[in-house]
Amino acid sequence: MPKLQILIVDDEWNMRNLLRIYLTKEGFDVKEARTGREALEMAGAQSFDMILLDVMMPDMDGWQVCKAIRETQTVPIIMLTARSETKDKVSGLSLGADDYLTKPFEPEELLARIHSLLRRSSLSQAQFALPKETLMEFPGLRIFPDSREIVICDRNVDFTHKEFDLLAVMAENKLRAFSREDLVERIWGCDYQGESRVVDTHVKNIREKAQKAGLAYNPIQTVWGIGYKFHSVSERP
Repeated sequence: MPKLQILIVDDEWNMRNLLRIYLTKEGFDVKEARTGREALEMAGAQSFDMILLDVMMPDMDGWQVCKAIRETQTVPIIMLTARSETKDKVSGLSLGADDYLTKPFEPEELLARIHSLLRRSSLSQAQFALPKETLMEFPGLRIFPDSREIVICDRNVDFTHKEFDLLAVMAENKLRAFSREDLVERIWGCDYQGESRVVDTHVKNIREKAQKAGLAYNPIQTVWGIGYKFHSVSERP
């Protein structure tokens, strides 16, 4: 069985070396990038199962790199940073990062986060609870679960892995209102240790992308006191 490929992106040699030792012992195949631009070149040249991405780098910061990667890939990304402010976490998550770990951290915590994220990613790709039919269709919006594509106003629109899962789950259960905790459990898994407000960030991104693509209505409706539900123009009274 081939080893899982992890890309470490950090301008500090000591951190890269430390992470490489931990991950190699755990059985991963590790590649290293010293700068953001080098990371983008490597990510464009080969596929990775996971990217560990430092935020503070001299040429491009981790947020810029994350945003660039998310334009073409859904590879799981864990942001690594010495900054612990909530606004920094929100910035990373809003750009498509899947998790966020503050330095310094224990190797066991990093490995637990990696395995948890890889497990969720694998489940999502292989057996995620999406509808069996090949198409969910609404006015101006089509969702293709098998190919994980979303077409808005006859144009393919790029959504991150988590954004697609959120929209698809709510569209599949369009009569149900979900709490944030329900969505976190379905999308991120029971062992997710982050904040449930991560859902708000992804919902905001979905709404903005849908509006920018020309969708005439908001596909995710806020249900006050509960959370969110799917909404299409055909459901209006």
